[in-house]
Amino acid sequence: MDALIVRLSQLDTEAEGALRVVSFYDTLLRRRVDLPALARASANLAECVAGIRLDGAGQVIRFAPDGREVAAPPPAASMTLPIILDEEEIGSVWLERTGSSRALDELLLDRLALTTAAVVERYGPARTTMADPALVELVISPGTDAAARDRALRLLGFPAGLPVRVIAVRSRVPLDRIGGLICPARPVKAATVADVGVILAAALDSARFPDGVRAGVGSSERPEKSWYEASTALRFSSARQPIVHYGSLGALALLAHVPGDALRDNADVGAIAVIAASADDLDTLEVYCGAGSLRRAAEVLHLHHSSVARRLEQLGRTVGFELTEPAGLLRARLALTAWRLLCGRDGNNAF
Repeated sequence: MDALIVRLSQLDTEAEGALRVVSFYDTLLRRRVDLPALARASANLAECVAGIRLDGAGQVIRFAPDGREVAAPPPAASMTLPIILDEEEIGSVWLERTGSSRALDELLLDRLALTTAAVVERYGPARTTMADPALVELVISPGTDAAARDRALRLLGFPAGLPVRVIAVRSRVPLDRIGGLICPARPVKAATVADVGVILAAALDSARFPDGVRAGVGSSERPEKSWYEASTALRFSSARQPIVHYGSLGALALLAHVPGDALRDNADVGAIAVIAASADDLDTLEVYCGAGSLRRAAEVLHLHHSSVARRLEQLGRTVGFELTEPAGLLRARLALTAWRLLCGRDGNNAF
């Protein structure tokens, strides 16, 4: 590459120089150059600072002719061109020449813009986890057409055809940390959309979610459907079951479609709201419903089974049916799940 730059500086005619500039960028593209290397090589060729900006990713790359990355805010550019991908302007490239422009500056910038668009389309912009919320919203919105969704995924760094899982998150743990843990091998992107954390991941290790995170995991490979599933599953999460996979809900997912007023008017759900006034009573009921038997619940709660039996007897009087009967257990599970959904819909207080 250095030898090519030397030859370019020794050209005698503008026509020869133009051919060499085109060949220069074709060579960079064949070598699968990344954006920093592309900006560095362009600055060396132009003999002035060269810059690349990607609007969606909020990324700015500037290099000086000597190969140093320039971090200071850029002065007024001597020449700027937009980066166009799929007929959409996604950023710009520029030169910061202090003297008069040179004959091949316009061609150089044109080839830099075209090569940048090709690199973005092939690899995506940056290996960071946090992403532009607008791009993430495009990916998960059911109203986005297929071409716009594919373009947004490319800009986020997901190769074409790669299945993308969507995770809905509520947590005080930073989204970039969660994304890095559950998907240590890129690509993974995260952003907050409408007060809910959204993580897009090519792969997922559910065992790596940190403590203090509640998450719903979509099962579909279609991002817009996976987002619906993930946000629905998040509503089913609880302190005892903080991570919920939509696929594990089965028929319980149908409860998410029941109108809130219908759930509030149900006597069993109202009884759960009364029980929820006591954290211990609610925990006992939730553990029992999850364990499915009195003895297993006692093991989880670290209590003698007779103590759990007395608690369930008292709770049975509150709900108005026998909890230790199969039908009673089923009713309690459904009522508890419905109450959780109301909490997720209305806030901490369902009633």
